[in-house]
Amino acid sequence: MDFPILFENDRFFAINKPPGVVVNRAESVKSETVQDWAEQKIHSSQFTVHSELEQEFVQRAGIVHRIDKETSGILLIAKTPEAFLDLQRQFKERSIKKIYIAIVHGKLIPEKGNVSAPVGRLPWNKERFGIVPGGKPSTTSYETVEVFEKNGSVFSLVHLMPETGRTHQIRVHMKYINHPLLGDYLYAGRKTSRDDRTWASRVMLHAWKLTCSDPETKQVIAIVSPIPEDMNNIITTQ
Repeated sequence: MDFPILFENDRFFAINKPPGVVVNRAESVKSETVQDWAEQKIHSSQFTVHSELEQEFVQRAGIVHRIDKETSGILLIAKTPEAFLDLQRQFKERSIKKIYIAIVHGKLIPEKGNVSAPVGRLPWNKERFGIVPGGKPSTTSYETVEVFEKNGSVFSLVHLMPETGRTHQIRVHMKYINHPLLGDYLYAGRKTSRDDRTWASRVMLHAWKLTCSDPETKQVIAIVSPIPEDMNNIITTQ
């Protein structure tokens, strides 16, 4: 397995993760992961562990953040413990800016706005998240790019800008305003997701653009990931 590299220097690199690939290893994951690949890429096993930071860097093979298995697009991987720590700091301080592209059900009104609602794990289903009392404060801004019809239904191509980074945040927020993502097997509803999956093979969400600072030089770095073929085909064949 190999991944297209969108950006690389001595401190970190960004890959274009294809849909269907899991980022981190787990007992339930039988296929090769980004983590397996990254360990070979940065030779993380050769680092001598002297601190908790270095231990986390090695354990995670430099992977700074996560995106879902079915989500495609930009993923940052640090080459050194120092870059790992600095990029994590940028995420925590929300100085890293991300724009996702998604296809959602329906026409959003208003066409531009934001969703602020607390996201947390559902007590009755540990695999799913939702808007729950006591959830973590979460905000996602959105902007409609295009509205189109496909297979007798209305869809919108949107830009989504998460200001926080909660698990499944974008998917939960779009469901919350009644515009679930196309192909979302967890949040679109059983019938809707079943119908979606007859022609859309995954959750149509792509990590499109990311801006961060170089951990050493502090230079602003802008990274762009091309829109994947499966999403582009839906957009262009209306």
